[in-house]
Amino acid sequence: MTLIDGKALSATIKEEIAAEVEKIKASGNKVPHLAAVLVGEDPASAVYVRNKVRSCEKVGFKSTLLKRPADITEEEVLELVHKLNDDDDIDGFIVQLPLPKHINEERITLAIDPRKDVDGFHPVNVGRMALGLPCYLPATPFGILTMLERYGIETSGKHAVVIGRSNIVGTPMSILLSRKSKTGNCTVTLTHSRTKDLPAFAREADIIIAAIGIPEFVKGDMVKEGAVVIDVGINRVEAPDRPRGYKLVGDVAFDEVAPKCSFITPVPGGVGPMTVTSLLLNTLKANRNEVYR
Repeated sequence: MTLIDGKALSATIKEEIAAEVEKIKASGNKVPHLAAVLVGEDPASAVYVRNKVRSCEKVGFKSTLLKRPADITEEEVLELVHKLNDDDDIDGFIVQLPLPKHINEERITLAIDPRKDVDGFHPVNVGRMALGLPCYLPATPFGILTMLERYGIETSGKHAVVIGRSNIVGTPMSILLSRKSKTGNCTVTLTHSRTKDLPAFAREADIIIAAIGIPEFVKGDMVKEGAVVIDVGINRVEAPDRPRGYKLVGDVAFDEVAPKCSFITPVPGGVGPMTVTSLLLNTLKANRNEVYR
């Protein structure tokens, strides 16, 4: 069994990005600039955004954090999005989700210029992804593809079972694994909470992408020998013996599943670090005008 170390891989790729930024500086071109909008005081969102800002600093990007109170109006958020769309110094930006309930997330997402949508959530980028055109891939699926490629995991002709159908992970992952590409050419089964006898599908999988949001949902008896398991979940569960009173677990029962796998990602330290790194890669693409020329 080989552990897919997302933390170590992320550090390697950040070093590669930093080297590219030094070349950009040396040539006198504009340094990549990522902006993030954080609305309210959601602790998890604050941590995510802080990590993104730190990662920008580490690779030499310029970063801007725009914090706004939870009682900001939807129109004020839209006005901020339009300003970022029009700011030529900013290559890409994200609006951290979730937003307060009184703000329509779909309306905000649609207002983002697709050319600056480094989260890859805008329908234009999703459509381009589905057609195999140049686009900004959603950060988590992009990170998963990068892990598969860097670890030399064969996907062509394999049966991939995706567990979870979210627009952020499950659905795009099913498209990306099926398309004609270096980390594609899979036969894909997309399963979800309403799938009858989901374990039976999982047992047939060469590759499992677990993104259903249920702690330790994938058990040892759901995985065949030699499978590749990518655990996207990150869940807090009570652990009275731990100093903080909780621990982080994935959507996979790691101790049961790992002995049967050829490759598996841990939680934490697997997919998570690669998500932030993918955001940096998308911002570098935006800076180079690689997607929208």
